Amino acid sequence: MRVVLAEDLFLLRDGLVRMLEAFDFEILAAVESGPELTEALAELEPDVAVVDVRLPPSHTDEGLQCALAARRARPGLPVLVLSQHVEQLYARELLADGNGGVGYLLKDRVLDAEQFIDAVRRVAAGGTAMDPQVISQLLSRRAQDKPIAGLTPRELEVMELMAQGRSNAAIAGQLVVTERAVAKHTSNIFAKLGLPVSDDDNRRVLAVLAYLDRG
Repeated sequence: MRVVLAEDLFLLRDGLVRMLEAFDFEILAAVESGPELTEALAELEPDVAVVDVRLPPSHTDEGLQCALAARRARPGLPVLVLSQHVEQLYARELLADGNGGVGYLLKDRVLDAEQFIDAVRRVAAGGTAMDPQVISQLLSRRAQDKPIAGLTPRELEVMELMAQGRSNAAIAGQLVVTERAVAKHTSNIFAKLGLPVSDDDNRRVLAVLAYLDRG
């Protein structure tokens, strides 16, 4: 799998390169600034981009904006964003097009190699990988909103795992229930959030977006 990596801190960038290569990823480019990232994404057409939110020269959200611009030019380009802190606005921007292939992880997650690599692979495959802490804050902040208030405690558990990008099988395993039970919960969640029955596989992304768009 071919990767473009953007991280301005040399030690972290070098560590990520070594980790990804150890899991058989091919690093097409490992860059340290927004302009370099823009050029690499346009020219190299990677299978997935792993991008630090804050990059030179602005050190604000340049990495995210470069990745989003590349995603507009190439719809569906998988992008996994790494951030030091939870920023709901960033999560909203990533999910705004309603498509999959996006992820938002806190940098602390990189310390767990298997968890990080699993997230990269899920995003590259068109899924989502939202940091549990991001989802937890979203659920907490919108606990009083009507759509969330209508979810049962079990549906909230399923919603949180679903938003992290977990499959029904993985959710069933973690909650020690059957896949059929998980499917029923997800169906109820979609109904309560007003997401109509569709062949669109990205209703999971839309469910997360529904939370972000309220409040």
